[in-house]
Amino acid sequence: MDRLKMHSVNKVDENIKRIAELFPNTLTEVIKGYRADGSAIIEHAIDFDLLRQELSNVVVEGPEERYQFTWPDKKKSILLANAPVAKTLRPCREESVDFDTTENLYIEGDNLDALKLLQETYLGKVKMIYIDPPYNTGNDFVYEDNFAQSTEEYLANSGQFDEDGNRLVQNTESNGRFHTDWLNMMYPRLKLAKDLLTDDGVIFISIDDNEVENLKKICNEIFGESNFEGHIHWRRRHNQPNDKTKMIGLVAEHILAYTKNNRSLRASGVGKIDITGEFSNPDNDPRGDWASKPWKVGSDQSGSRYIITTPSGIQLDEEWMGEESTFKALLADGRIIFPRGGNGMPRKKYYRFEREEEGQCATNWWTHEMFGHNQGANDCLTGLFGVKNVFSNPKPIELIRGLIQIANVKHNDIVFDFFSGAGTTAHAVMKINSEDRCSRKFIMVQLPENLDETILSADSNTKKSIKVAMDFLDSINKPHLITEIGKERIRRAGRKIIDEAGLSSQELDTGFRVLKVDSTNMRDVYYNPAEYKQDQLTLFADNIKPDRTPEDLLFQVMLDLGVLLSSKIMEIVIGGKKVFSVADGYLMACFDNDVTDAVVKEIAQKQPHYAVFRDSSLASDSVAANFEQIFQTYSPTTVRKVL
Repeated sequence: MDRLKMHSVNKVDENIKRIAELFPNTLTEVIKGYRADGSAIIEHAIDFDLLRQELSNVVVEGPEERYQFTWPDKKKSILLANAPVAKTLRPCREESVDFDTTENLYIEGDNLDALKLLQETYLGKVKMIYIDPPYNTGNDFVYEDNFAQSTEEYLANSGQFDEDGNRLVQNTESNGRFHTDWLNMMYPRLKLAKDLLTDDGVIFISIDDNEVENLKKICNEIFGESNFEGHIHWRRRHNQPNDKTKMIGLVAEHILAYTKNNRSLRASGVGKIDITGEFSNPDNDPRGDWASKPWKVGSDQSGSRYIITTPSGIQLDEEWMGEESTFKALLADGRIIFPRGGNGMPRKKYYRFEREEEGQCATNWWTHEMFGHNQGANDCLTGLFGVKNVFSNPKPIELIRGLIQIANVKHNDIVFDFFSGAGTTAHAVMKINSEDRCSRKFIMVQLPENLDETILSADSNTKKSIKVAMDFLDSINKPHLITEIGKERIRRAGRKIIDEAGLSSQELDTGFRVLKVDSTNMRDVYYNPAEYKQDQLTLFADNIKPDRTPEDLLFQVMLDLGVLLSSKIMEIVIGGKKVFSVADGYLMACFDNDVTDAVVKEIAQKQPHYAVFRDSSLASDSVAANFEQIFQTYSPTTVRKVL
């Protein structure tokens, strides 16, 4: 049996393999250290001088000036994205909704850790990503990653710290790293996010004026300029601003759109938004409501010239939108009208049902009337919670719904938001599913920010909103964490959507599995046995931490083997032992002690793709000796693993 590695994928190793496949001559070996017995630890690496030469059609002798976008610590942010983490996702049934049947996920924890943990399982499986990251205003908080500053600098900047050593820091201009800190926060997360997208997947990122230029540059670098799909300007305010501190009032925000591969996106098709325009049926046309457009070409267009005679007898010698034969066919079909009692220029009818079938292409200007605004989003939360201003400036569900439409997210596709905040993206997914009866799925990730700590450094307006949120959480007996706002919003929105649509939870998935980022389930000796003396190893006869449940172990195994975390999980009993059957027997896992030959045999007879046991599970040495032979007899193709 092979041992599971039980940590996230090492992106450096993966990148080295990819480069070596393209340029095998660049693969080399380096000494990374020495073992206790003096032998060298050898690892593969890439000869960068050779690689540079392979990518150049002239002799490379030294550094040359070239177009590039860089900032302090950029290389460290790349290193951070590639480094593995020995962490896991632990299920939390009591905070979930429909845990056993839902295919939606709500992940609580640092999104950098979550992105790394999801790399193998969700590689190339996410159709759409939407994120609304912290804006770099000088008052908002950004994620603080370990490399960015020394401990002394960090504590001086923050004034806030928690048991993990301060995950958040106020990014004021006075810290001298105003743009650098924000870029170092965003770069590794976007780099990891790209790998999760399907080939035709799309990412949308909301941003304000302060970092839109920098965001576009790092997205051009990560996704490629050719995969830039557009820059949406969304009017987020429905009223006229009266800000005396600014020359130009802010009524719009930016949304940058990038695809993983523009050719794949074009092949799969771009989605359409809801149709606009005024349709009516004043002539009782049996084909239903219609609108019209000119048959005469515009001033900057060319068409076919011929004479059209109006019902009143006026002859019009103009250039028209189509050939004369086409016009006569439309006229005979009742699709040409002449306004002003038959004296006006001809117009062609188009019908609502035709536009609904064709859809309407999106533009880069999104109005608040069609895609919602901040006040409407606040009113939505007020309606759900019964309290005003629980969350500052949430996005409207109409906005996310529109993005889902143009990304062409369809049945069983995954929508991912790793700055999920108030849970608007999850709400929008459930809402659009209720409208067209599709089964889109969502994955939300949110850092469990402690509002008691956040309020200490907030400005006066933000303090008021945080205090409202804390009072609301007290009223429902929840801890003062921003994740509790998001989870409660999804619960309430799901119930409301089901009620309004007249559906049941079996017909519409409004549940979610709560998973929490935590330290690995394995004791330290599992990863670093060389650090322990021989007489200490008896302390670790069982390499699992004592506070971890069998379900904790199951989800870490699912992560390690690439089994979707939304997979159906059944608990069955075999020979008195609890056995997990995941995805209809694709994975079978038993973590009980004293597993006998009979239990191993019955599991093998079910012929799972994966079978996983604890290292200490087998009842005796004879069971361990027979283990491989049992599987070889009954299910030789099963991949056997231990942890």
